[in-house]
Amino acid sequence: MDTTLYPSKFQKDKKFARKRTRVKVKIKKKDPLLVDGKRPRPMYVDYKDIELLTKLVNRHGRIVSRRKSGCSATSQHAVAEAVKRARFMALMPYVGE
Repeated sequence: MDTTLYPSKFQKDKKFARKRTRVKVKIKKKDPLLVDGKRPRPMYVDYKDIELLTKLVNRHGRIVSRRKSGCSATSQHAVAEAVKRARFMALMPYVGE
């Protein structure tokens, strides 16, 4: 008798057994716009700083979300404004490569 045609009870249960879920440790991301651990006042991101802005934009040209970039809400608003200005001034592409 071939076991592949008629699997045993143990093999059936093994196929549908639940996998253990691993506990994910959340790592607090640092805000890339903070200067010496403090937020600059007023919050401003230079739209001519293309090196910084390309780190906050993915390869498709979309602005990276706060969850992935680690920016605070005020930082993210400033980044979005700076990216949009840089695109308008033709310093950055609207669409990724």
